[in-house]
Amino acid sequence: MMKHCKKSTGSPLNPVDIRACSTGFIVTNDANPIRLLVVDDHPVLREGLAALIGSQHDMTLVAEAGTGKDAVALYKIHRPDVTIMDIRLPDMNGIAAISEIREQCPSARIIVLTTYLGDVQAERALKAGAQAFLLKATLRTDLLDCIRDVNQGKRRVHADVASEMAAHFGGDLLTAREIEVLQQVASGKSNRMVADYLEISEDTVKTHIRSILDKLGANDRTHAVTIALRRGFLDL
Repeated sequence: MMKHCKKSTGSPLNPVDIRACSTGFIVTNDANPIRLLVVDDHPVLREGLAALIGSQHDMTLVAEAGTGKDAVALYKIHRPDVTIMDIRLPDMNGIAAISEIREQCPSARIIVLTTYLGDVQAERALKAGAQAFLLKATLRTDLLDCIRDVNQGKRRVHADVASEMAAHFGGDLLTAREIEVLQQVASGKSNRMVADYLEISEDTVKTHIRSILDKLGANDRTHAVTIALRRGFLDL
């Protein structure tokens, strides 16, 4: 039997929109839309997200930021319900911004929206306090669903990212020093140059590189850099 939707008579102070759906009714309250802060260093992407949010009757954009520091400052001013945050940002990366926001407001709800598939970046973001990790290739409908879910306290991780995390679960992570060494290797430095730059012996550099190759399952230095970039250990 088909269900029909009767027009709402919600009061002006508490307008209600009731839309028919296959399972009954969806009731939304336009008086209390989800308030969003969008953080990305690309104006075109911010404009696209602003248009998408503006097309939803239960959402409103309260502010945009192009840097991590601006994101932290604007969050403090507006206290949005949900923040959409990229990872690569000028002056302060997204993960650091998430940490600062969560420090000032432990209940902050943050969605990471990025191009990076790597499990390491996802783990860092989630540990910093993000509730969701999505890729910019995500469908618009999925992003909107995620915003509503996160606003209700739920968590979401893109399926491809979740698969990467599961594939490397329990594996040995690179130490901070190993990442420093690999960062210098990625910039084209020889073992001797890395040793001089980090003020350690060349033998110590070689020991770190052997450990890196073993942990990443890499065949050589170049292979190690490739894997580290894909997984998010490095950000060149």
